[in-house]
Amino acid sequence: MNAIYPIASVAELIGEPARAAMLVALLEGKALPAGELAAAAGVSAQSASAHLSKLVDGGLLFVQNEGRHRYYRITSPDVAHAIEALGAISTNYRPTSAPGPRETMPLYVARSCYDHLAGRVAVELTAALESSHVLRASGERDYELGSQGEKWFASLGVDTRSERLSRRCFARRCLDWTERKPHLAGALGASLFSRLLALGWMARRPKTRALRITQGGEREFQDRFGIAAHP
Repeated sequence: MNAIYPIASVAELIGEPARAAMLVALLEGKALPAGELAAAAGVSAQSASAHLSKLVDGGLLFVQNEGRHRYYRITSPDVAHAIEALGAISTNYRPTSAPGPRETMPLYVARSCYDHLAGRVAVELTAALESSHVLRASGERDYELGSQGEKWFASLGVDTRSERLSRRCFARRCLDWTERKPHLAGALGASLFSRLLALGWMARRPKTRALRITQGGEREFQDRFGIAAHP
């Protein structure tokens, strides 16, 4: 560990391509075995084991033992936010209206960012909540509830009071790496995302962070917020 500049040690961990690929694969929020992470990184099992050991020792991942199996997970939302922020400064901005590869379009529309919603839908939803006084910016990094906030979240089944008791940040402004604008993260963002899934507005796609907006979800996003939730 670089004692003078710890950020250099973290940057070195993330900067290796295979390790970066593993971290991105874990942004979905699930715990994955070494074999799947090796495949995501395109490296051998032996090489993956060495990379994972470094990520665990560096505090970016932790490992769960379940019988003979070992599963790896990102240690905290802060790690996921850092990776998402690095994506924002390391990729060329692609306006929503600009054409992109068909296979990547769902990621731009809606995806999971660790435990909260990201992508165009997340950014437009956050902007709509700000304009309707459900959320308001607080400082440079956070959100606070607006005058309609507690009532609106309660109508969706989210208890904002209990989220305030969480040990993590209540409502964070997370820079979206594809839109270059903030979406809602933190304990409140995680609960909102969980409710959107539970309500059936969106569903997870297999083996990807991209989310599928259901027909009912498309209606809800359009009617409530004027958001076109399709590619």
